[in-house]
Amino acid sequence: MFKRIFFCALLCLFVGSCKREQRQFTTPPATFKSYDVTMSDIRPGVGGLPQPVQNPSDQRAYDTSEGKRLFSQYNCSGCHFNGGGGIGPPLMDEKWIYGDRPENIYSTIVEGRPNGMPSFRQKIPDAQVQQLVAYVRSMSGQLPKDVAPTRNDTMNARRSEQRTERKSPQQTTAPPQ
Repeated sequence: MFKRIFFCALLCLFVGSCKREQRQFTTPPATFKSYDVTMSDIRPGVGGLPQPVQNPSDQRAYDTSEGKRLFSQYNCSGCHFNGGGGIGPPLMDEKWIYGDRPENIYSTIVEGRPNGMPSFRQKIPDAQVQQLVAYVRSMSGQLPKDVAPTRNDTMNARRSEQRTERKSPQQTTAPPQ
């Protein structure tokens, strides 16, 4: 009888558990590939439009957070000023010079662009480029809110409530009346 109750409880626990995001804790080997990127939908010949490339990192919160970390570590903020634009174009608005699709952003990072954006071909592994692409797209609101990373604590106007030091209020005596 106890085994039957235990088995039922274990089965209920197994069935009732929520599905979590699958995280890959080992990084795949560094691969470098390029996508066939079209800058315009106009092209010669007959046929349909090319299918947009799906970035697998666009659906994983862990990857966009890693992209945020890489954005800082590769000093992308040095030109893009945390996405607000400066020497490089802003990444937080709706104006995209070379396209807002994942394959366009990927191509910009890997191939570089004239007048300032260096090429990172063979310098950044493909998986990290995909994470950077996901983060760049999240800055302009192109990814779902549950995937986009939050703002750094250092960029907030005040410290987070979780980081506030505990202080005891000072006792004051009431003035005589």
